[in-house]
Amino acid sequence: MDEKTARAYESGAARWIDDREATPRALRRLRHLTKTLGPGAHIADLGCGPGWYAHELSRRGACAVAFDASAGMLAGFRKRSPGGHAVQGDLAALPFARGSLDAAVAFKAYQHLPFASFPSALAHAHHALRVGAPLELTICDIRATPPNADEAEHGVREHRWEENDFPGRLFSFYDRERLRRILEGAGFTDVRIDPGRKRVFWLWVRATRADTLPDYVRPDLDLLFCGLNPSLLSAQTGVPYGRPGNRFWPAVVRAGLCSRERDPWHALERGIGFTDLVKRPTRGAAELTKDEYATGTLRLEDCVRVFRPRAICFVGLDGWRKTVDRKAVPGWVPDGFAGRPAYLMPSTSGLNAHCDLPGFVRHLRAASTAPG
Repeated sequence: MDEKTARAYESGAARWIDDREATPRALRRLRHLTKTLGPGAHIADLGCGPGWYAHELSRRGACAVAFDASAGMLAGFRKRSPGGHAVQGDLAALPFARGSLDAAVAFKAYQHLPFASFPSALAHAHHALRVGAPLELTICDIRATPPNADEAEHGVREHRWEENDFPGRLFSFYDRERLRRILEGAGFTDVRIDPGRKRVFWLWVRATRADTLPDYVRPDLDLLFCGLNPSLLSAQTGVPYGRPGNRFWPAVVRAGLCSRERDPWHALERGIGFTDLVKRPTRGAAELTKDEYATGTLRLEDCVRVFRPRAICFVGLDGWRKTVDRKAVPGWVPDGFAGRPAYLMPSTSGLNAHCDLPGFVRHLRAASTAPG
């Protein structure tokens, strides 16, 4: 969470608890959620504040976890729910084991993350949720505040609120289409976004954790790698290029782009991101359709224009040849992609016998030095 926002909640926790109360619409959503999942479901209340919703989840038979950055807020939860499960931590880097949650709710929490960390925060939520698990969250509606031209174009606005009783808090506002694309990029499907009923301020979101890889992205990456689509194993493990025998990670380490194999979070910290042309995992590329290639190209163009990596590297030529240029060869693309330099390199799959590990290292070093 934004540090200044976290300090505001920590110092004002007691006053916040006294002045606020649970939202009726959120409570109605919790009733539906617990009825759908049944008793004993493991549900995290992310950014729980005083723990109103974690308490309600527990009362309705769920195995609930109250998660918040503020010790003062969690003290309020413990007072309300003695013996309840409480975890202090950062919403942008959830500590839960892979697939350990049956659902998560985050009411009035994610808006305090800057846009730069929101996509990876949702990727952490994707990691923690089992396949098919629901995610309920609210986020601020960009229509509540007048965006400038650039903010309106990108569908994101950040504002640090100084004009209220808890000054200094960061609020991030999104339009519905940008929010949908971020959630889908983070590996969620069946995304439903509803506006607030009484006034324009909150967007209410319900989404499902899909069986796919999330995008590992943030603004201003040094290099964004794009694969054709996830393998079934990569979708299962959360590791891009995760099949045994794939030479991507050994080549990336030898090229000096990162120092750990099979760790996309470490790579992201080093300025290396990951996405796929098509999000659906398959056993092989032959299962993909022309429509998926076309839709994926549009999604990727939008991703590149919004996050603006220094360069994008397409790993494997099949996708590019099927969507752009069937005669493409490895190397720099003359006109780039979506306004950024683009490099094409051979597939690092163990099935590709036309390129060896030193060859992949040479391609990666070339891709990491964008022209101009």
